[in-house]
Amino acid sequence: MTHGLANVGGQAVLVSGDTYLPLSHWGEGRGLPELLADWQSVAPRLAEWAGDAAFEGAASFDDADIRLPYRPGQVFCTGANYKKHVVGLIMGDPSMRTAEHENMSEDERRQKVEAMMDARAQALPFCFIKLPSCAIGARDTVVLPSNVEKPDWELELGVVIGKRTHRVSAQDAMDHVAGFAVVNDVTAREHIFRKDGSAIGADWLSGKCFPTFLPFGPMIVPKDQIADPYAMNIKLSVNGKVYQDESTSDMMASIERQIEYLSHRVMLEPGDVICTGSPYGNGSAFGVFLKDGDVMEGTITGLGTQRNPCAAEG
Repeated sequence: MTHGLANVGGQAVLVSGDTYLPLSHWGEGRGLPELLADWQSVAPRLAEWAGDAAFEGAASFDDADIRLPYRPGQVFCTGANYKKHVVGLIMGDPSMRTAEHENMSEDERRQKVEAMMDARAQALPFCFIKLPSCAIGARDTVVLPSNVEKPDWELELGVVIGKRTHRVSAQDAMDHVAGFAVVNDVTAREHIFRKDGSAIGADWLSGKCFPTFLPFGPMIVPKDQIADPYAMNIKLSVNGKVYQDESTSDMMASIERQIEYLSHRVMLEPGDVICTGSPYGNGSAFGVFLKDGDVMEGTITGLGTQRNPCAAEG
């Protein structure tokens, strides 16, 4: 039975199956950041506690006051990491196209984008930074800014770092992972590429970093609870209609390669989160974007479910 760590009502809890118990039940009073900083000794204890008979008849996790697990110190996102996703974005949303794309037929455009993705699969991962202040819980409201016309969803597999990581190889990368979580890299789609001539490149601050643009959780599931991170289903619906329904098997730059790349450029710390890329099914692919009153529901195999209502700013 899968277990994980979460924040319910402001206290750290252990989730086992569909019920939870406060970690204070076992005399553990630390919060999730402190637990992640001591992950090597914490993880075996969680596995032992998850079999506690007290979970029978314990409170339902789904009905709990589920909050943001914690605010990550650093958040990294790997862009364009699912081929079908990028092709769908560029084919479906004219604002994502370059001048070169605009001068092509639809078939030529698709062939160009697919060839670009084939080349990118062999190249270094492409990563950018998202602000920790974007993070909200799995039941919190996503605020749609007044200056964003195309707020879009990107449900992704999140990787939570479990120990300080610097210059690690891909072969050793998973030794530095504490676990996995559901993340939604909400995006102001029309702000990614400016049209005013002032942009040097993609504007990740304007496109990714509005408050509430990173639903995170509901829990962190230890890596040993996930048999294969490349065989997980990612599914997101809006108002009950499914848009994303893909597998992590379509990921191009592996988790190990992403960690290797990042750790050769920055120091990864316990509790840092890597958003590993979004599969096909974003609103841009359908010409549909988030609006006031929408409810997003996103789930990844074994990691729980997010239910985030959306509300217009103000």
